[in-house]
Amino acid sequence: QVQLVESGGGLVQSGGSLRLSCAASGRTFSNYRMAWLRQPPGKDREFVAAISWSGSSTNYADSVKGRFTISKDNAENTFYLQMNSLKPEDTAVYHCAARYFGSLYDTSGYNYWGQGTQVTVSS
Repeated sequence: QVQLVESGGGLVQSGGSLRLSCAASGRTFSNYRMAWLRQPPGKDREFVAAISWSGSSTNYADSVKGRFTISKDNAENTFYLQMNSLKPEDTAVYHCAARYFGSLYDTSGYNYWGQGTQVTVSS
């Protein structure tokens, strides 16, 4: 059974930091890109960042470049999203997901999803 399990969300003040974790299990993800997506309140789900399973390639949405960093621990099959300089507009439910092919920005094309973790940034 494939599982992606997020942790690390919470409430933080504007300018603060959080680190999200996603533990992946149940299959080999070697040809997948592992991603973080988010859904702000009342809005559609959107791409945030992605990393290849090898960790050699990363992608970021323009809105988070320079503030968020995606990384991966190959030994633990876990990947992370370090979020710095958080803004109120970063408030959302954050999901980790895995994608085999296609555009990272196409939120309907991900193969596996985690249940999501809430991140709330207060002003």
